[in-house]
Amino acid sequence: MRNREFWLLVDEVFGAQYGKTLASDQVLLELDNHTAVQALEQGVEPRHVWHALCDAMDVSEQDRWGTDKFRQAPPKA
Repeated sequence: MRNREFWLLVDEVFGAQYGKTLASDQVLLELDNHTAVQALEQGVEPRHVWHALCDAMDVSEQDRWGTDKFRQAPPKA
């Protein structure tokens, strides 16, 4: 997963306005108490950040991949 794919999914899954606010404000325990934006800036792989954000927000596996039903999910590990 690349940064642009991460942000595309943020918009699709959480909505453009709420998703950007969520990524910059929601502290994620799984990312050592950093926000998604901070983790990305520190070089954490976008797929790890995506899974941490989805886990924290209780997004189901099925709903994590946005509107493209053919998009392949990045592995969690």
